[in-house]
Amino acid sequence: MEEIRELIEKYALQNAVKYNAAPNAGAVMGKLMGEHPELRSRAKEVSPLVKEVLTDLEKTSIAQWQERLAAIAPELLAELSEKKDPEKGLPALERTENGVVMRFAPNPNGPPTLGSARGIIVNSEYVKKYGGKFIIRFDDTDPVKKRPMPEAYGWYLEDCAWLGAKPDLIITASERVDQYYPIAEELIKRGGAYVCGCAQATFKEHKDKGIECEHRAQSVEQNLSLWRKMLDGTLAEGEAVLRVKTDMHHKDPAIRDWPAFRIVTASHPLVGTKYRVWPLLDFESAVEDHLLGTTHIIRGKDLADSGSRQRYLYDYLGWQYPLVIHWGRIKIHQFGSFSTSKLRKAIEAGEYSGWDDPRVPTVRAIRGRGIQAEALRKFMIELGVGETDISISMDSIYAENRKIIDQEANRRFFVWDPVALEIEGDVPARAHAPLHPAIDRGERVIPAGNRLFICRSDLASLKIGDLIRLKDLCNIEITSLEPARARFAGKDVGKRTKIIHWAPTDGPKVRVLKPDGIDEGVGEAGIAEELGKVVQFERYGFVQINSVGETIVAYFAHR
Repeated sequence: MEEIRELIEKYALQNAVKYNAAPNAGAVMGKLMGEHPELRSRAKEVSPLVKEVLTDLEKTSIAQWQERLAAIAPELLAELSEKKDPEKGLPALERTENGVVMRFAPNPNGPPTLGSARGIIVNSEYVKKYGGKFIIRFDDTDPVKKRPMPEAYGWYLEDCAWLGAKPDLIITASERVDQYYPIAEELIKRGGAYVCGCAQATFKEHKDKGIECEHRAQSVEQNLSLWRKMLDGTLAEGEAVLRVKTDMHHKDPAIRDWPAFRIVTASHPLVGTKYRVWPLLDFESAVEDHLLGTTHIIRGKDLADSGSRQRYLYDYLGWQYPLVIHWGRIKIHQFGSFSTSKLRKAIEAGEYSGWDDPRVPTVRAIRGRGIQAEALRKFMIELGVGETDISISMDSIYAENRKIIDQEANRRFFVWDPVALEIEGDVPARAHAPLHPAIDRGERVIPAGNRLFICRSDLASLKIGDLIRLKDLCNIEITSLEPARARFAGKDVGKRTKIIHWAPTDGPKVRVLKPDGIDEGVGEAGIAEELGKVVQFERYGFVQINSVGETIVAYFAHR
């Protein structure tokens, strides 16, 4: 019943802090049964415990309630400060009578980040809502500046499947360049593009000043001839660019005669040197959206210029542009940039151990920490698609995840920064602790005895004469701090006795990798049975057990 009492205390404290008043028994009971429906059959047994806990809390102050809640359940304190936005969620789309064709189009120069997950989830969710087709399209036609990683193609598909967003169609742009050439030629014939031989710096000066370059007046025949020389190798890299003819007096210089193709002789990771004339992103993306029948595009508001540029291409060719939704940037406090290029450099420099390092904002890292796909999906959908830039905390995702994993995660003891404690008296040889505090899933038997490990931080909070309870074992009285010693003081559970956890001295070594560092210590032997699973290290947090050997390695999820 210790565990149920702890749950009651958490919910009672949250209720008290929320209303700055003694907690309401009915509200606490309702919260307990709502969060843990498996306890409903034990209501008669639980009700007296609720009254007992509330009676104890009434003897303490509002400041103490807040301090205690912050110590034992900071996530419940965080819930109280969350503001509910009625506009959250996915708004309805127009022109959906025949279903939708949505695409997520990454450059595979690294694995998906949390930003990528947002695009994958929202696009796929709209397809589930309206019917149609969800496409993953790899925009991988830059073999130099944003050179693709061969492994990343598979990583994206793996993470899509994990997120519950398996694509209906997978397109790789670098394997379809042949389809772009006839469209470029048709564009030239319609007077919508020309081959420019200006040096890059020269054209930039022309563009900034709104001056037409000399090549803009070339005839269709001259442009077709130069285009073919780009393709057959007559013109070298840097000697020519195919530009889409827009308006050299447009108020936004970024729209003026933008480049559609350039010569690149570097080898591509997938297709080698098959092509020497490569489309730039605005051309490739625009053409693919037409070829694939994309009905709706969701893109960052910082990419609004892309739509303005691409509409010139659509107008020349008589195509209908998809409906566009612009959304704001998402920033997560615990992480820096989502840029895969920057992450890649940091990994290559040894700042991180890899793409699954718990400190990086990749889906692979989040998965390794035990964050569930369902939690990420629910969070990203509720985030919506508004144009306002959003700054959030991972705590919001953790709150969703906690609801899912709390029922499934077994409880285990892990003592970080351990210090040995010698206990005089008749200490039980073993402890019988539940695998879960509220669900009858059996028990775990943990060797105990007169010498155990406790956390150094717990020892630092004690003084000689303190009576404490070793969780699921017995009560002890502290008799010495250096060295740490105590005496056995019975087995009965005290009402207000401080509870700490412990670990056997022959338990396995455990290393927990966290976003902000590493904790090392000793755990109970049963942790080795949890490989690949999420467990809760009591009084520490949820972790995923990722490897079992001489040292058990776990990745920290959250408290």
